[in-house]
Amino acid sequence: MSRVSFDSTKLPLDEILKKASTGLLQLPDFQRGWVWDDEGLRGLLASVSKSFPVGALMTLQTGGEVNFKPRLIEGAPANNNGVTPDALLLDGQQRITSLFQTTMRKEVIETINAKKQRIDRFFYIDMAKALDDGADRMDAIVGIQKTKIETRSFGKDIVRDLSNPEQEYALCMFPTNCIFDSDEWQMGFIKHWGYNKDKVEFWFNFQNEVLAAFKQYQMPVIQLGKGTSREAVCLVFEKVNTGGKKLDAFELLTAIYAGEEPGFMLREKWAGCSKRLAESIAVKENPLTRLQATEFFQALALVHTFDRRRTHVTSGADGDAPPVICTRATVLSIPLAAYKKHADRLEEGFRKAGKFLFGQHIYWFKDIPYQSQLVPLAAILAQLGERWEFDAVRAKLAQWYWCGVFGELYGGAIETRFAKDLVDVLAWIDGGTEPTTVKDAAFRAERLDTMTSRLSAAYKGTHALLMKEGAQDFRSGQPFNQASYFDEAVDIHHVFPRAWCDKAKIGRDKYDTIINKTPLSYKTNRVIGGDAPSVYLTGLAKKGGVTGPSIDGHLRSHMIERSLLRADNFDGFIKARRESLLSLIERAMGKVAYRGEATDEPEGEQVIDEAEALEFA
Repeated sequence: MSRVSFDSTKLPLDEILKKASTGLLQLPDFQRGWVWDDEGLRGLLASVSKSFPVGALMTLQTGGEVNFKPRLIEGAPANNNGVTPDALLLDGQQRITSLFQTTMRKEVIETINAKKQRIDRFFYIDMAKALDDGADRMDAIVGIQKTKIETRSFGKDIVRDLSNPEQEYALCMFPTNCIFDSDEWQMGFIKHWGYNKDKVEFWFNFQNEVLAAFKQYQMPVIQLGKGTSREAVCLVFEKVNTGGKKLDAFELLTAIYAGEEPGFMLREKWAGCSKRLAESIAVKENPLTRLQATEFFQALALVHTFDRRRTHVTSGADGDAPPVICTRATVLSIPLAAYKKHADRLEEGFRKAGKFLFGQHIYWFKDIPYQSQLVPLAAILAQLGERWEFDAVRAKLAQWYWCGVFGELYGGAIETRFAKDLVDVLAWIDGGTEPTTVKDAAFRAERLDTMTSRLSAAYKGTHALLMKEGAQDFRSGQPFNQASYFDEAVDIHHVFPRAWCDKAKIGRDKYDTIINKTPLSYKTNRVIGGDAPSVYLTGLAKKGGVTGPSIDGHLRSHMIERSLLRADNFDGFIKARRESLLSLIERAMGKVAYRGEATDEPEGEQVIDEAEALEFA
């Protein structure tokens, strides 16, 4: 259950920065590095110097349920590395680090310019400009290179020399790293000007109007108490940190595990696992190359809770058995011991999932109907062990998988289905009743008439089933295995070409469906061009040296009635192939499709989620 205990207050900026320096305020280890550029630093300093709001901070009190590995604010003294922090900064890292670097550290600041090039800078306030009401305060904040000498004409002409305090005094350029400790600089400045009355007054005006803004600045702080749960921290962080790195369960677990066992590097372990899985199939962009850490840990939650439930049942313990579940709260509560116990077995489960997809002729990560379905698939295979190699077991796995695809059951909130899949499919394999996913799956014949998006699960599924059924390239007669798929740049193409259909005044809603598409090699599609089938089939015979009977055999392998294609009979072709594809889908699902009239409102094309869709852009 998500629990949040919090308080809202305001704290002096100098107090916050001093805590950052001493290590009493640190960052959770999942926070990204400091990335603000030169212009951003100047803008932040200008805003604070004018007492403008720069946003609230959010901290988490340490010592509670959430035990993150801490790390010092970038630039804080390294000798404070062993200090136990009172609080961790969840939101505001970039602002606090920027202010700490520019106002508290005496060392040069490593930042970047507008071109994203690394530069070294010291920052100054042009005192005269800062006191000029008509000047832009941003122009009063100056960044100068490491030597503190600004030049032009390739270093020939010195524009400004601030290489020693006397030069700073003479040019009235106040170093920002003296803002909270200005007494020594003040005495040097007044002494340099011989206690000149006008300069003394000038200094105190600067101190009262500019430096006082920093010293009196109060930052709003939302303080999360130690009673805040892991899930609540994740949810809160996502809401407040929209401009920064998106926090997911994996990032939280990385910090939590490191806090529980110093030196335990979950990120490195995942990188190794991810690399091994991607290389377990000898194809560069195979289905496992885009596996996300969050998906792995969702599957781990399934395996862990399944193991926990089985232990409860077999031990005869009292009370209800704990559920199999993989919500975010469950993922965040996976103990480190459970990760160590199950991670290797689950990695093997994902490796087998990749092999299973290859067996279904799904070779490319973009061709996976539902990336999310990998989660229960891997968990099931992790539990099955070597049993997954039995024909009867593979047949049931395939039926469950295709029911999920053509039933289009994995496009929404699916955590509950994942859990049921693991329990139901394993029980089914052991002789139990059909899984809920198989029972729920239904395919309407009319769905074929609306499958036009290459992003939809059912569209991709039909493409894979045609290759699995033994479809051969029109020109070469080569079946589509993993080698030819990539070597021949196989993709799904129109049988009746788009250009021909447009000339024949056939609507796009008819010619752009999966019924009029089939897997073909790049070269074959080039030969087809925009010609009528009767023309390109003749061309294939001439250019490819393929006989008519051979081409007819190739067409049959695609479930295409050759006589209708040779006669350029589009309507007849669509009607016949629609039935053939329907039979193909029925065999894969192990159940009859619905061929009657739809009684409810037709649904639009279901496609993959936005994040996956970007992969196709």
